[in-house]
Formats: sequence, structure tokens, C-alpha cells
Amino acid sequence: MTTTIDNQAESEPRLIIEQGAAARVAALAEPVIAGLGFRLVRVKLSGLNGCTVQIMAERPDGTMTIEGCESISRALSPVLDVADPIDRAYRLEISSPGIDRPLVRRSDFERHAGKEAKVEMAVPIDGRRRFRGLLLGTHGEAARIRRDDAAPGEPDEVLLPIEEMAEAKLVLTDELIAESLRKGKAAEREARENEAGTSRQPKHFRPTPAHDRRAAHHKGE
Repeated sequence: MTTTIDNQAESEPRLIIEQGAAARVAALAEPVIAGLGFRLVRVKLSGLNGCTVQIMAERPDGTMTIEGCESISRALSPVLDVADPIDRAYRLEISSPGIDRPLVRRSDFERHAGKEAKVEMAVPIDGRRRFRGLLLGTHGEAARIRRDDAAPGEPDEVLLPIEEMAEAKLVLTDELIAESLRKGKAAEREARENEAGTSRQPKHFRPTPAHDRRAAHHKGE
């Protein structure tokens, strides 16, 4: 049963995807990342301080380590160098999705039910593109949100089709930060216990908080 669930998690498609140059990078990155046992979350291009190509990835269970980021960077860098999907020099950054992570798969909206989220629709709902509120899970192919930004006369709860979203992500709240810190401490305790239990474990390994797990590669002109 566990194997079946894991296989479904690995093969679950992203419903919110990139456009333009980011989509070209995603098309190249996704099979490479999947071959290493990870899932692509999101590709973002930023023009601040030069061009940065940020690729967010994770294990099917939502975890990520700095070693995972480094392995993806080593495997993906030569693929991007050959295909050259960006028409200028760029900095490649591999990272976990972070605390206020993007939501791109149906299971993301289910896994993070009970947390604050904000959504920008590609297709307006009743003339409105932006929504914010408590994520209640899913209904069919739509996300359920109890809104905290509803105007007088607007419904408190809405169903937003996931495939019609341009972007969705968790809101960075004190509760979300506290939960991330608890998980980080638990991972560190587990690592220490594993090190104590076997001499074959590398003594230098320490998982880092989700928003710090990243590896970088520079592509020159």
C-alpha cells in the first residue's frame, strides 16, 4: 500500500505551471529531477542582481536536504548548458520550496489544509483574480478557501479551479514558521540518533531549515 501511494505521489502532475522561458527550463529540468527521485515544484526567473534561475524541488513526501539540492545541481547543470534555454548569463539556484511554499499539485492543497494561502487566478472568478484565506482542502479539481478578504455581499467560501490559477502559495505566518522550526529540530534529532546508532553515518551531516536548503551554479556568458 505504501509503495502505491509513493508511486502516485511521484507521478502526480503539476496543475499550476510556468510560462515563457521558465516553462522551457521546467521542461528540461523535470525529467532530470524525477530521475533522481525528486519532484519539480516551481521554476522562477528573477532579474535582480543579474539573472537567477531558481528551481524548487522536493521529495514526494515534501522533504529536502542540502545534499539533495547539490545532487540536482550536478545533474541538471550540464543539461541546461547544452540546451541553453536562457539567452544570457544566469545563476542557477536549486532550493526546497521554502516555508511559504508554492502550491502546484492537488495534493499540495490537501496536505496544507488548515493553513493560510493566497491565490492569483489566471482566469477571473466573478471578476476577481486575487483571493486570500484559510485553505480547506479540495473539492473535485478545485481548492476550497474560506476567505478573509471577502467584501460585503461576497461569499465567505469559494471554490477555485486549480488549473485556472496563475499562482498559489502559503502565507508566511507565525504559526507556519513555528511548525517549520519544529520539523527542523525533529530532523536534526533524527540525524543525531542515526549518527549515534551506526558508525557508517557521515558525522558532518545536519539537515538545514527548508528555506536554507539550496545549491547554486553559475553559468557564464
